Amino acid sequence: MLETGRLKSQLRGDLIQPGDAAYESARRVNNGMIDRHPALIARCVDASDVAACVNFALESGLLLAVRGGGHNVAGMSTCDGGLVLDLGRMRSVRVDPVARTARVEGGATLGDVDHATHGFGLTVPTGVLSTTGIAGLALCGGTGYLSRRFGLTLDNLLEADVVLADGRFVIANERENADLFWAVRGGGGNFGVVTSFLFRLHPVHTVIAGPVLWPLERAAEALRFFSEFIAKAPEDISGLFAFLKVPPGPPFPEHLHRQNVCGVVFCYTGSPEKFEEVYRPFRAFAPPAFELLVPMPFPVLQSMFDGLWPPGLQQYWRADNFGEFSDAAIAAQVEWGSRIPTQLSAIFIYPIDGAVHRVAESATAFSYRDVKWAEVIVGADPDAANNDAMIGWVKKCWEAVHPYSAGGAYLNFIGEEGQDRIRASYRGNYSRLAAVKKKYDPNNFFRLNQNIPPET
Repeated sequence: MLETGRLKSQLRGDLIQPGDAAYESARRVNNGMIDRHPALIARCVDASDVAACVNFALESGLLLAVRGGGHNVAGMSTCDGGLVLDLGRMRSVRVDPVARTARVEGGATLGDVDHATHGFGLTVPTGVLSTTGIAGLALCGGTGYLSRRFGLTLDNLLEADVVLADGRFVIANERENADLFWAVRGGGGNFGVVTSFLFRLHPVHTVIAGPVLWPLERAAEALRFFSEFIAKAPEDISGLFAFLKVPPGPPFPEHLHRQNVCGVVFCYTGSPEKFEEVYRPFRAFAPPAFELLVPMPFPVLQSMFDGLWPPGLQQYWRADNFGEFSDAAIAAQVEWGSRIPTQLSAIFIYPIDGAVHRVAESATAFSYRDVKWAEVIVGADPDAANNDAMIGWVKKCWEAVHPYSAGGAYLNFIGEEGQDRIRASYRGNYSRLAAVKKKYDPNNFFRLNQNIPPET
């Protein structure tokens, strides 16, 4: 029997248990396929609450799951029979517009960050959905519309406050606990609970952005053209290439609804007067089936597709990193991009060149500084009856494209795929990560993650 009264007395936040009115909603995570029942859910409000939960789990022998935004597709932010340390009430963002930094708590979403920074005409380079938690994103990488110009989210991390496996609170930056600071920039949640992040900000306010779609029969040409374009384009333009089914609603015309197409969601952060010059190659490429490129506040772009991805969807993902796209690789993408099984399933291809490449591979734990693309194959649907078809498509698509990949993947895009897959995704940085793990978490207390066991 757990002595929960002691933990409850140490928390300023809430402690939720099975049978409580809030339990059913509190145990749910973003992926509707995940259906786990923790023994306790602690909704922390500060670092002291976090330390109390870590110490209680240690003393009680409980498995600990750490939840930021709850978006981990493998469900690693929850568990059966253990303690979920929920950071969802720790969402404050403090902006210093002079220093161009933001102090962000571990439970904040990208929307929280964008809301706080946008008023100052600043932003943190992050992902592409505002509902995503900043913590999981930043700790594994952080790819999005601004990566080419400003780097990954973790490249803009200046400092982290961390509660370690023994309950101690430490600061990690280039001067203090520098080895830990190296490891948390790409090593995920292996080393402790990050209660707050200090990020560098960049001047971005209004962008020219939106989707451009082409018929599926132009997909091979479009992907080849886009990959060649990005290789030479200024870093202030980027885009997310996709194979998708057109959403059945505005702003898309009715004749395209539910049609299988390819396209790019563009984002341009440069001078508006120069946009047409930068975009001119696409004007000459092929007439689009749909185009909506307009000036918009950056947070509007970040939240543009939130409504398509509500919490609770059934989701299954696979992923890979790529260098160049050969003709054979493009053919495999097009073949399986034409077989998308459900309305919300898709293939997304993120460019990760430019500023990402200007950071040495050994400078952070994120190791794939030499590739140009991060791809994720997403199976998603609200109806569990479609899971078998959806999962089967994701697996077959991955099997077809993986032989052309660089071998590993962006770890925020994969599920529980085994230790070999994790090693392949860290490459030469894996052994150094295992040594840092041994120093800060020798008993592998933080193991609900893409796990790096301590060096033996």
